[in-house]
Amino acid sequence: MATFTTSSRRPYHIIVFGASGFTGQFVVEEVARTCSEGPGGSLQWAVAGRNRARLEKILLQVAESLCKPEVKCVEVIVADVAEPESLAIMCKQGVIVLNCVGPVSPQRLLSKSTGRGPFTHRFYGEPVVKACLENGAHCIDICGEPQFLEGIQLNYHSAAQENGVYVIGSCGFDSVPADMGILYTRDQFKGTLTAVESFLTVSTGPEGGCGHDATWRSAIFGFADISNLRRIRKKFGHKPLPVAGARVQKRGTVFFSKEIEQYAIPFMGSDPSVVRRTQRYLYEEHKNYPVQYTAYVGIGDIFSLAKTLFAGVVFWFMVKFGLGRRLLTQFPKFFSFGMFSKTGPSKTQMNDTSFCMRFIGEGYTTGQDPSQGKPNFRISTEITGPELGYIATPITMVQAAITLLNEPHSLPTQGGVYTPGSAFAKTTLIDRLNKHGIKFTVQDEH
Repeated sequence: MATFTTSSRRPYHIIVFGASGFTGQFVVEEVARTCSEGPGGSLQWAVAGRNRARLEKILLQVAESLCKPEVKCVEVIVADVAEPESLAIMCKQGVIVLNCVGPVSPQRLLSKSTGRGPFTHRFYGEPVVKACLENGAHCIDICGEPQFLEGIQLNYHSAAQENGVYVIGSCGFDSVPADMGILYTRDQFKGTLTAVESFLTVSTGPEGGCGHDATWRSAIFGFADISNLRRIRKKFGHKPLPVAGARVQKRGTVFFSKEIEQYAIPFMGSDPSVVRRTQRYLYEEHKNYPVQYTAYVGIGDIFSLAKTLFAGVVFWFMVKFGLGRRLLTQFPKFFSFGMFSKTGPSKTQMNDTSFCMRFIGEGYTTGQDPSQGKPNFRISTEITGPELGYIATPITMVQAAITLLNEPHSLPTQGGVYTPGSAFAKTTLIDRLNKHGIKFTVQDEH
Protein backbone atom coordinates (compact mmCIF):
# COMPACT_ATOMS: atom_id res chain seq x y z
CA MET A 1 0.00 0.00 0.00
CA ALA A 2 1.15 3.53 -0.76
CA THR A 3 2.47 5.63 2.11
CA PHE A 4 2.53 9.32 3.07
CA THR A 5 5.91 9.23 4.81
CA THR A 6 9.46 9.12 3.54
CA SER A 7 11.95 6.35 4.29
CA SER A 8 15.46 5.33 3.33
CA ARG A 9 14.01 3.58 0.26
CA ARG A 10 11.56 6.38 -0.56
CA PRO A 11 13.50 9.50 0.43
CA TYR A 12 11.45 12.29 -1.20
CA HIS A 13 8.11 13.76 -0.21
CA ILE A 14 7.73 15.32 -3.66
CA ILE A 15 9.24 14.70 -7.08
CA VAL A 16 8.52 17.33 -9.73
CA PHE A 17 8.39 15.45 -13.03
CA GLY A 18 8.76 17.59 -16.16
CA ALA A 19 10.58 20.20 -14.08
CA SER A 20 12.34 21.78 -17.05
CA GLY A 21 9.12 22.39 -19.00
CA PHE A 22 7.55 25.83 -19.18
CA THR A 23 5.08 25.22 -16.37
CA GLY A 24 7.37 22.80 -14.53
CA GLN A 25 10.00 25.47 -13.89
CA PHE A 26 7.45 27.58 -12.01
CA VAL A 27 6.31 24.55 -10.01
CA VAL A 28 9.95 23.97 -9.00
CA GLU A 29 10.13 27.57 -7.83
CA GLU A 30 6.93 27.18 -5.80
CA VAL A 31 8.13 23.96 -4.15
CA ALA A 32 11.40 25.67 -3.20
CA ARG A 33 9.45 28.61 -1.79
CA THR A 34 7.23 26.41 0.43
CA CYS A 35 9.68 23.83 1.80
CA SER A 36 8.94 24.81 5.39
CA GLU A 37 5.31 23.68 4.99
CA GLY A 38 6.15 20.00 4.63
CA PRO A 39 5.61 17.40 7.34
CA GLY A 40 7.45 18.45 10.48
CA GLY A 41 8.38 21.78 8.93
CA SER A 42 10.58 20.43 6.16
CA LEU A 43 10.19 18.97 2.71
CA GLN A 44 12.49 16.50 0.99
CA TRP A 45 12.16 16.88 -2.76
CA ALA A 46 13.73 16.16 -6.14
CA VAL A 47 13.25 17.13 -9.77
CA ALA A 48 12.95 14.75 -12.70
CA GLY A 49 12.91 14.87 -16.48
CA ARG A 50 14.72 13.72 -19.59
CA ASN A 51 17.67 16.10 -19.63
CA ARG A 52 19.95 16.34 -16.59
CA ALA A 53 21.68 19.50 -17.82
CA ARG A 54 18.40 21.36 -18.30
CA LEU A 55 17.16 20.25 -14.87
CA GLU A 56 20.36 21.45 -13.22
CA LYS A 57 20.02 24.76 -15.04
CA ILE A 58 16.47 25.20 -13.70
CA LEU A 59 17.66 24.52 -10.15
CA LEU A 60 20.44 27.07 -10.55
CA GLN A 61 17.99 29.70 -11.85
CA VAL A 62 15.55 29.06 -8.99
CA ALA A 63 18.33 29.17 -6.40
CA GLU A 64 19.43 32.57 -7.70
CA SER A 65 15.89 33.92 -8.09
CA LEU A 66 14.87 33.02 -4.51
CA CYS A 67 18.32 33.58 -2.97
CA LYS A 68 18.26 29.97 -1.76
CA PRO A 69 21.63 28.41 -2.60
CA GLU A 70 20.52 25.08 -1.10
CA VAL A 71 18.21 24.57 -4.09
CA LYS A 72 21.27 23.91 -6.25
CA CYS A 73 21.80 20.72 -4.23
CA VAL A 74 18.32 19.29 -4.88
CA GLU A 75 18.52 15.78 -6.34
CA VAL A 76 18.08 15.31 -10.09
CA ILE A 77 16.43 12.13 -11.42
CA VAL A 78 16.57 11.30 -15.13
CA ALA A 79 13.25 9.82 -16.29
CA ASP A 80 11.42 9.63 -19.60
CA VAL A 81 7.81 8.67 -20.36
CA ALA A 82 9.13 6.61 -23.27
CA GLU A 83 11.20 4.47 -20.85
CA PRO A 84 8.93 2.70 -18.32
CA GLU A 85 11.89 1.47 -16.27
CA SER A 86 13.05 5.03 -15.66
CA LEU A 87 9.55 6.01 -14.55
CA ALA A 88 9.44 3.07 -12.15
CA ILE A 89 12.79 4.03 -10.63
CA MET A 90 11.54 7.61 -10.19
CA CYS A 91 8.21 6.64 -8.64
CA LYS A 92 9.80 4.28 -6.13
CA GLN A 93 11.72 7.22 -4.67
CA GLY A 94 8.83 9.63 -4.05
CA VAL A 95 5.73 9.82 -1.91
CA ILE A 96 4.06 12.16 -4.43
CA VAL A 97 4.85 12.78 -8.09
CA LEU A 98 3.84 16.21 -9.36
CA ASN A 99 3.31 15.53 -13.04
CA CYS A 100 4.00 18.62 -15.15
CA VAL A 101 4.44 16.68 -18.41
CA GLY A 102 1.72 17.40 -20.97
CA PRO A 103 -0.79 14.61 -21.54
CA VAL A 104 -0.50 14.54 -25.33
CA SER A 105 2.40 14.28 -27.79
CA PRO A 106 2.70 16.48 -30.89
CA GLN A 107 2.58 13.34 -33.05
CA ARG A 108 -0.72 12.37 -31.50
CA LEU A 109 -2.00 15.88 -31.96
CA LEU A 110 -1.19 16.02 -35.67
CA SER A 111 -1.99 12.45 -36.70
CA LYS A 112 -4.74 11.87 -39.20
CA SER A 113 -8.12 10.47 -38.30
CA THR A 114 -8.56 6.71 -38.06
CA GLY A 115 -11.43 4.44 -37.21
CA ARG A 116 -10.49 4.66 -33.55
CA GLY A 117 -10.68 8.42 -33.40
CA PRO A 118 -8.35 11.15 -34.58
CA PHE A 119 -5.39 10.11 -32.44
CA THR A 120 -3.74 6.70 -32.04
CA HIS A 121 -0.56 7.31 -30.02
CA ARG A 122 -0.47 7.06 -26.25
CA PHE A 123 -0.81 9.97 -23.86
CA TYR A 124 2.30 11.23 -22.15
CA GLY A 125 0.35 11.40 -18.91
CA GLU A 126 -0.98 7.84 -18.81
CA PRO A 127 2.44 6.11 -18.41
CA VAL A 128 3.12 8.36 -15.41
CA VAL A 129 -0.15 7.38 -13.73
CA LYS A 130 0.53 3.70 -14.46
CA ALA A 131 4.05 3.92 -13.01
CA CYS A 132 2.74 5.64 -9.87
CA LEU A 133 0.14 2.92 -9.32
CA GLU A 134 2.63 0.11 -9.83
CA ASN A 135 5.28 1.66 -7.58
CA GLY A 136 3.27 3.14 -4.71
CA ALA A 137 3.53 6.88 -5.43
CA HIS A 138 0.58 9.26 -5.27
CA CYS A 139 0.11 11.42 -8.37
CA ILE A 140 -1.00 15.03 -8.69
CA ASP A 141 -1.51 16.38 -12.22
CA ILE A 142 -2.33 19.79 -13.66
CA CYS A 143 -3.80 18.41 -16.88
CA GLY A 144 -7.18 19.94 -17.67
CA GLU A 145 -8.31 17.78 -20.60
CA PRO A 146 -11.59 15.96 -19.79
CA GLN A 147 -10.69 13.11 -22.16
CA PHE A 148 -7.54 12.37 -20.18
CA LEU A 149 -9.04 12.95 -16.74
CA GLU A 150 -12.16 10.87 -17.27
CA GLY A 151 -10.27 8.18 -19.19
CA ILE A 152 -7.83 7.77 -16.30
CA GLN A 153 -10.73 7.47 -13.86
CA LEU A 154 -12.42 4.86 -16.06
CA ASN A 155 -9.31 2.74 -16.51
CA TYR A 156 -7.39 3.14 -13.25
CA HIS A 157 -9.76 3.95 -10.38
CA SER A 158 -10.09 0.34 -9.23
CA ALA A 159 -6.33 -0.27 -9.36
CA ALA A 160 -5.70 2.93 -7.42
CA GLN A 161 -8.17 1.82 -4.74
CA GLU A 162 -6.48 -1.57 -4.42
CA ASN A 163 -3.02 -0.02 -4.11
CA GLY A 164 -4.04 2.84 -1.81
CA VAL A 165 -2.77 5.39 -4.33
CA TYR A 166 -4.39 8.80 -4.72
CA VAL A 167 -4.42 10.10 -8.30
CA ILE A 168 -5.75 13.66 -8.36
CA GLY A 169 -6.01 15.47 -11.69
CA SER A 170 -6.87 19.04 -12.67
CA CYS A 171 -4.95 20.48 -9.70
CA GLY A 172 -3.98 23.70 -11.47
CA PHE A 173 -6.15 26.69 -12.30
CA ASP A 174 -8.07 24.00 -14.17
CA SER A 175 -9.92 23.26 -11.94
CA VAL A 176 -9.11 23.93 -8.29
CA PRO A 177 -10.75 27.39 -8.07
CA ALA A 178 -14.00 26.22 -9.68
CA ASP A 179 -14.22 22.90 -7.83
CA MET A 180 -13.20 24.21 -4.41
CA GLY A 181 -15.14 27.43 -5.04
CA ILE A 182 -18.38 25.47 -5.29
CA LEU A 183 -17.59 23.71 -1.99
CA TYR A 184 -16.69 27.02 -0.34
CA THR A 185 -19.97 28.56 -1.54
CA ARG A 186 -21.88 25.53 -0.26
CA ASP A 187 -20.21 25.71 3.15
CA GLN A 188 -20.98 29.44 3.48
CA PHE A 189 -24.61 29.01 2.42
CA LYS A 190 -27.14 29.01 5.29
CA GLY A 191 -29.20 26.07 4.10
CA THR A 192 -29.14 23.87 0.97
CA LEU A 193 -27.23 25.23 -2.03
CA THR A 194 -28.78 23.88 -5.24
CA ALA A 195 -27.30 25.88 -8.15
CA VAL A 196 -24.25 28.00 -8.94
CA GLU A 197 -23.16 30.11 -11.90
CA SER A 198 -19.52 31.19 -12.11
CA PHE A 199 -18.10 34.14 -14.04
CA LEU A 200 -14.37 34.30 -14.76
CA THR A 201 -12.66 37.59 -15.61
CA VAL A 202 -8.97 38.18 -16.27
CA SER A 203 -7.20 41.52 -15.90
CA THR A 204 -3.93 42.28 -17.66
CA GLY A 205 -1.39 45.10 -17.66
CA PRO A 206 -0.17 47.37 -20.49
CA GLU A 207 1.61 44.47 -22.25
CA GLY A 208 -1.53 42.33 -22.27
CA GLY A 209 -1.69 38.63 -21.45
CA CYS A 210 -0.41 35.51 -23.13
CA GLY A 211 -0.49 31.73 -22.68
CA HIS A 212 2.13 29.16 -23.59
CA ASP A 213 1.98 27.02 -26.71
CA ALA A 214 1.49 23.82 -24.63
CA THR A 215 -1.90 25.06 -23.39
CA TRP A 216 -2.89 25.93 -26.95
CA ARG A 217 -1.94 22.44 -28.16
CA SER A 218 -3.98 20.86 -25.37
CA ALA A 219 -6.99 22.89 -26.49
CA ILE A 220 -6.51 21.70 -30.07
CA PHE A 221 -6.41 18.10 -28.90
CA GLY A 222 -9.44 18.50 -26.66
CA PHE A 223 -11.71 19.88 -29.37
CA ALA A 224 -10.45 17.50 -32.06
CA ASP A 225 -10.97 14.43 -29.88
CA ILE A 226 -14.42 15.26 -28.54
CA SER A 227 -15.93 12.05 -29.95
CA ASN A 228 -13.59 10.01 -27.74
CA LEU A 229 -14.88 11.85 -24.67
CA ARG A 230 -18.43 10.83 -25.55
CA ARG A 231 -17.35 7.18 -25.79
CA ILE A 232 -15.60 7.35 -22.41
CA ARG A 233 -18.69 8.81 -20.74
CA LYS A 234 -20.91 6.18 -22.30
CA LYS A 235 -18.72 3.44 -20.79
CA PHE A 236 -19.29 4.80 -17.27
CA GLY A 237 -23.01 4.15 -17.64
CA HIS A 238 -23.88 6.88 -15.14
CA LYS A 239 -27.50 7.65 -14.40
CA PRO A 240 -28.41 11.36 -14.49
CA LEU A 241 -27.92 13.10 -11.15
CA PRO A 242 -31.14 14.22 -9.43
CA VAL A 243 -31.93 17.91 -9.64
CA ALA A 244 -32.55 19.61 -6.30
CA GLY A 245 -34.64 22.76 -6.46
CA ALA A 246 -35.51 24.66 -9.61
CA ARG A 247 -33.69 23.59 -12.77
CA VAL A 248 -31.23 26.27 -13.87
CA GLN A 249 -31.75 27.71 -17.34
CA LYS A 250 -28.50 28.09 -19.28
CA ARG A 251 -27.83 31.50 -20.75
CA GLY A 252 -27.20 32.15 -24.42
CA THR A 253 -24.05 31.48 -26.40
CA VAL A 254 -23.26 35.20 -26.17
CA PHE A 255 -24.83 37.61 -23.68
CA PHE A 256 -24.11 40.76 -21.72
CA SER A 257 -23.57 39.81 -18.07
CA LYS A 258 -24.78 42.29 -15.48
CA GLU A 259 -22.82 40.34 -12.87
CA ILE A 260 -19.46 41.27 -14.40
CA GLU A 261 -20.63 44.17 -16.63
CA GLN A 262 -19.20 42.81 -19.89
CA TYR A 263 -20.01 40.35 -22.64
CA ALA A 264 -19.65 36.70 -21.68
CA ILE A 265 -19.72 33.26 -23.28
CA PRO A 266 -19.87 29.72 -21.83
CA PHE A 267 -16.52 28.62 -20.39
CA MET A 268 -15.09 25.92 -22.66
CA GLY A 269 -12.50 24.53 -20.23
CA SER A 270 -12.63 21.52 -17.94
CA ASP A 271 -14.35 23.19 -14.97
CA PRO A 272 -17.91 21.96 -15.70
CA SER A 273 -16.67 18.40 -16.27
CA VAL A 274 -14.61 18.36 -13.07
CA VAL A 275 -17.38 19.91 -10.96
CA ARG A 276 -19.92 17.37 -12.25
CA ARG A 277 -17.61 14.51 -11.27
CA THR A 278 -17.17 16.00 -7.80
CA GLN A 279 -20.90 16.49 -7.34
CA ARG A 280 -21.55 12.89 -8.41
CA TYR A 281 -18.98 11.62 -5.91
CA LEU A 282 -20.42 13.70 -3.06
CA TYR A 283 -23.94 12.54 -3.90
CA GLU A 284 -23.11 8.84 -4.28
CA GLU A 285 -20.66 8.60 -1.36
CA HIS A 286 -22.05 11.18 1.10
CA LYS A 287 -25.66 11.69 -0.06
CA ASN A 288 -25.11 15.44 -0.52
CA TYR A 289 -27.53 17.31 -2.77
CA PRO A 290 -25.83 17.73 -6.19
CA VAL A 291 -25.24 21.37 -7.09
CA GLN A 292 -26.18 22.39 -10.63
CA TYR A 293 -23.28 24.29 -12.21
CA THR A 294 -22.79 26.46 -15.27
CA ALA A 295 -19.58 28.37 -16.03
CA TYR A 296 -19.05 31.51 -18.05
CA VAL A 297 -16.06 33.68 -18.95
CA GLY A 298 -16.02 37.42 -19.53
CA ILE A 299 -14.83 38.57 -22.96
CA GLY A 300 -14.92 42.35 -22.59
CA ASP A 301 -16.38 44.99 -24.89
CA ILE A 302 -18.01 44.53 -28.29
CA PHE A 303 -14.65 44.70 -30.13
CA SER A 304 -13.16 41.96 -27.94
CA LEU A 305 -16.30 39.90 -28.43
CA ALA A 306 -16.09 40.18 -32.23
CA LYS A 307 -12.41 39.20 -32.23
CA THR A 308 -13.05 36.21 -29.94
CA LEU A 309 -16.00 34.94 -31.99
CA PHE A 310 -14.05 35.22 -35.25
CA ALA A 311 -11.06 33.38 -33.76
CA GLY A 312 -13.42 30.74 -32.37
CA VAL A 313 -15.03 30.08 -35.73
CA VAL A 314 -11.64 29.74 -37.45
CA PHE A 315 -10.37 27.45 -34.68
CA TRP A 316 -13.49 25.26 -34.75
CA PHE A 317 -13.21 24.79 -38.52
CA MET A 318 -9.46 24.13 -38.67
CA VAL A 319 -9.27 21.75 -35.71
CA LYS A 320 -11.37 19.19 -37.60
CA PHE A 321 -8.63 18.49 -40.17
CA GLY A 322 -5.03 17.31 -39.96
CA LEU A 323 -3.75 20.22 -42.06
CA GLY A 324 -5.71 22.67 -39.95
CA ARG A 325 -4.26 21.23 -36.74
CA ARG A 326 -0.75 21.51 -38.19
CA LEU A 327 -1.27 25.18 -39.03
CA LEU A 328 -2.80 25.92 -35.63
CA THR A 329 0.13 24.20 -33.93
CA GLN A 330 2.84 25.87 -36.01
CA PHE A 331 1.42 29.39 -35.77
CA PRO A 332 -0.26 29.72 -32.36
CA LYS A 333 0.30 33.45 -32.03
CA PHE A 334 -1.29 34.20 -35.40
CA PHE A 335 -4.36 32.00 -35.07
CA SER A 336 -5.00 32.90 -31.42
CA PHE A 337 -4.67 36.66 -32.08
CA GLY A 338 -1.70 36.80 -29.73
CA MET A 339 -3.36 34.98 -26.83
CA PHE A 340 -0.84 32.10 -27.08
CA SER A 341 2.77 31.90 -28.26
CA LYS A 342 5.64 29.42 -28.38
CA THR A 343 7.60 31.51 -25.86
CA GLY A 344 4.75 32.07 -23.40
CA PRO A 345 4.20 35.19 -21.29
CA SER A 346 6.97 37.47 -20.10
CA LYS A 347 7.64 38.05 -16.41
CA THR A 348 6.05 41.48 -16.71
CA GLN A 349 2.92 40.05 -18.34
CA MET A 350 2.60 37.45 -15.58
CA ASN A 351 3.13 39.92 -12.77
CA ASP A 352 0.54 42.32 -14.25
CA THR A 353 -2.14 39.66 -14.73
CA SER A 354 -4.78 38.57 -12.20
CA PHE A 355 -8.06 36.72 -12.18
CA CYS A 356 -11.42 36.95 -10.45
CA MET A 357 -13.94 34.13 -10.37
CA ARG A 358 -17.35 35.13 -9.06
CA PHE A 359 -19.90 32.53 -7.93
CA ILE A 360 -23.63 33.32 -7.81
CA GLY A 361 -25.41 30.62 -5.83
CA GLU A 362 -29.04 30.02 -4.97
CA GLY A 363 -30.89 27.56 -2.80
CA TYR A 364 -33.14 27.09 0.19
CA THR A 365 -32.64 28.36 3.73
CA THR A 366 -32.45 25.94 6.64
CA GLY A 367 -35.81 24.29 7.22
CA GLN A 368 -37.06 24.87 3.66
CA ASP A 369 -37.76 21.84 1.47
CA PRO A 370 -35.75 22.03 -1.83
CA SER A 371 -38.46 20.02 -3.55
CA GLN A 372 -41.07 22.70 -2.81
CA GLY A 373 -41.19 26.03 -4.58
CA LYS A 374 -38.49 28.33 -5.91
CA PRO A 375 -35.13 29.04 -4.19
CA ASN A 376 -35.50 31.68 -1.48
CA PHE A 377 -31.88 32.66 -0.80
CA ARG A 378 -28.89 33.81 -2.84
CA ILE A 379 -25.20 34.09 -2.11
CA SER A 380 -22.28 35.66 -3.96
CA THR A 381 -18.71 34.49 -3.33
CA GLU A 382 -15.47 35.34 -5.05
CA ILE A 383 -12.01 33.91 -5.64
CA THR A 384 -9.24 36.30 -6.63
CA GLY A 385 -5.63 35.54 -7.38
CA PRO A 386 -2.56 36.14 -9.53
CA GLU A 387 -1.90 35.12 -13.13
CA LEU A 388 -3.73 31.90 -13.93
CA GLY A 389 -1.38 29.54 -15.73
CA TYR A 390 2.09 30.02 -14.28
CA ILE A 391 1.60 31.65 -10.86
CA ALA A 392 -1.80 30.43 -9.61
CA THR A 393 -1.39 26.94 -11.12
CA PRO A 394 1.92 26.18 -9.34
CA ILE A 395 0.41 27.48 -6.09
CA THR A 396 -2.68 25.25 -6.33
CA MET A 397 -0.65 22.22 -7.40
CA VAL A 398 1.95 22.52 -4.66
CA GLN A 399 -0.62 23.28 -1.96
CA ALA A 400 -2.58 20.21 -3.05
CA ALA A 401 0.58 18.15 -2.48
CA ILE A 402 1.29 19.83 0.88
CA THR A 403 -2.29 19.09 1.95
CA LEU A 404 -1.98 15.47 0.86
CA LEU A 405 1.20 15.06 2.92
CA ASN A 406 -0.07 16.80 6.04
CA GLU A 407 -3.70 15.66 6.14
CA PRO A 408 -3.96 12.05 4.95
CA HIS A 409 -6.69 11.30 7.50
CA SER A 410 -8.95 13.94 5.93
CA LEU A 411 -8.85 12.31 2.48
CA PRO A 412 -11.33 9.75 1.14
CA THR A 413 -10.89 6.48 3.04
CA GLN A 414 -9.61 4.63 -0.03
CA GLY A 415 -7.17 5.55 -2.74
CA GLY A 416 -8.56 6.17 -6.19
CA VAL A 417 -8.75 8.62 -9.07
CA TYR A 418 -10.30 11.81 -7.72
CA THR A 419 -11.13 15.39 -8.57
CA PRO A 420 -9.76 18.14 -6.29
CA GLY A 421 -13.18 18.61 -4.66
CA SER A 422 -13.62 14.89 -4.05
CA ALA A 423 -10.17 14.53 -2.51
CA PHE A 424 -9.89 17.77 -0.53
CA ALA A 425 -13.48 18.50 0.57
CA LYS A 426 -12.66 17.81 4.24
CA THR A 427 -9.15 19.29 4.30
CA THR A 428 -7.77 22.79 4.89
CA LEU A 429 -6.75 23.31 1.24
CA ILE A 430 -8.86 26.48 0.96
CA ASP A 431 -7.21 27.94 4.06
CA ARG A 432 -3.79 27.11 2.63
CA LEU A 433 -4.64 28.79 -0.67
CA ASN A 434 -5.86 31.89 1.18
CA LYS A 435 -2.43 32.17 2.80
CA HIS A 436 -0.76 31.99 -0.61
CA GLY A 437 -2.65 34.75 -2.37
CA ILE A 438 -5.64 32.87 -3.78
CA LYS A 439 -8.41 34.46 -1.74
CA PHE A 440 -11.89 32.98 -1.10
CA THR A 441 -14.41 35.54 0.19
CA VAL A 442 -18.16 35.99 0.63
CA GLN A 443 -19.39 39.10 -1.21
CA ASP A 444 -23.13 39.18 -0.58
CA GLU A 445 -26.01 37.19 0.93
CA HIS A 446 -29.73 37.88 0.60
